[in-house]
Amino acid sequence: MTSKNNIAWGIRIIISFLFLLSAVAKLYPSPYFAISTFEVKQLYPMGFSEGFAPYFSRILIGIEIALGLLILQKNFLRSIVIPGTILLLAIFTTHLTIESFINGGNTGNCGCFGSLLPMTPIEAIIKNVIAIVLLVWLFIIISKTSERKDNFWVLTTVTFASILSLFMLAPIQPIEAEQPEVTIENSLETIDSLSKPKTEIIQPITDTVKKVEKTVAVEVSKEEPKPVVISEPEMHKSGFAQYFPSIDKGRKTLCLFVPGCDHCREAAKELTELKKKTKNFPEISIIFMNEEADLIPDFFKFAGAEYPYKIIEIIPFWKVLGKGRDTPGVKYLWNGNEYKYYDGINDNKFDVIDYQKLIQKPFEQLKK
Repeated sequence: MTSKNNIAWGIRIIISFLFLLSAVAKLYPSPYFAISTFEVKQLYPMGFSEGFAPYFSRILIGIEIALGLLILQKNFLRSIVIPGTILLLAIFTTHLTIESFINGGNTGNCGCFGSLLPMTPIEAIIKNVIAIVLLVWLFIIISKTSERKDNFWVLTTVTFASILSLFMLAPIQPIEAEQPEVTIENSLETIDSLSKPKTEIIQPITDTVKKVEKTVAVEVSKEEPKPVVISEPEMHKSGFAQYFPSIDKGRKTLCLFVPGCDHCREAAKELTELKKKTKNFPEISIIFMNEEADLIPDFFKFAGAEYPYKIIEIIPFWKVLGKGRDTPGVKYLWNGNEYKYYDGINDNKFDVIDYQKLIQKPFEQLKK
C-alpha cells in the first residue's frame, strides 16, 4: 500500500510540474508579450479570430495552472481532475498529430513551453503520450475511497482564480488601440506617378527662335535605336510607407527588431560595421516591437549608430514580420521591391557577407 501511495504521489508531482512549467513558460519573458506571441504563432494559424484568441489563450493557460494545482489534492481527483487532465492532453495530442501529418513534425516550435523550452510537434506528442500513460496508471492505482467529493468549490475556486490571474497579469488590449495591419502580399502595386518619366514643355519665346527652328536641317539617323538599359526596378509599394514615407524610393535596408533581443542587436551591429566600409550603403530604417522599448537607447549604443525607427505594438509587429517568420528580420528593398528577406536565427538568418555581395549587385543581376 505504501509503495502504491509513493508511486501515486510521484506521478502527481511529475504531472503537476509539467502543467505548471507549461503555463509559466507561456508567460516568458513577459506575460503580455509571450501570450500575444502564442496567439499569433499558434492560435491564428488554427483559425482563431483576433477577437476570440486573447480570451482563449488566457483561459487555456489558466486551466493549465489549475490542473497543475488540483492534481495535488484529493477533491474529485479520480472522477474529474484526472479524466479532465487526460482529455486536455488528448486534445493537444490530436492537434499536434494532425499538424505533424500536414506540415511535418520535425521542425518549428509547438508552443507547449513557449519560447522558454522550444519543442517540435513530435517531441510534444511523445511528452503528452507519456503523461497520459502516467495519468492512466495513476487512475488505476488510486482507490475510490481515497477521493473526496464534498468540496466541489475547491475545483471551481482554484480554476476561476487561476484564469482570473492571467487576465490580471496580461490585460487584453482593445483592438482599436493597435496599429493597422500591413498586408505585404497585396501591396505590390505600381506607383504610376513615380514610375512614369516627367516631361517638360518649353515654349518658344520669340518669333526669331521660330524662324531659326525652321531653317535648321535635321538629319534623321538611319541606324536602329540602341536598347535602353534599365539600371533600376520600377517603383512599387512595399507596404511600409505608413512607417517611413520614403521607403519605396531607392535602395533601403528595413529591419524588424525587438529592443531586448540579443540576435537583433548583433544584426544591427553587423549592419553598422558594413555601412562604415561600404559606399552608398542602402539607408537603414528599423521597426521595433513595443516590448522593452526603454532599451532602445542601449540597443543603438550596442549597434554603434542610431537609425530612424518606429515602434509598433506586439501583435501588429508579428503580422508585419510575416507568418512563420521570426526576429531578427532584415529586408533589402529597391524602389519598394523586396529582393531579400532574412529572418530568425536558423537557416535564413541574417548573413552580413551575403548581404554585402547582394547590395553590390547591379539591377540586371537581381532576380525577383
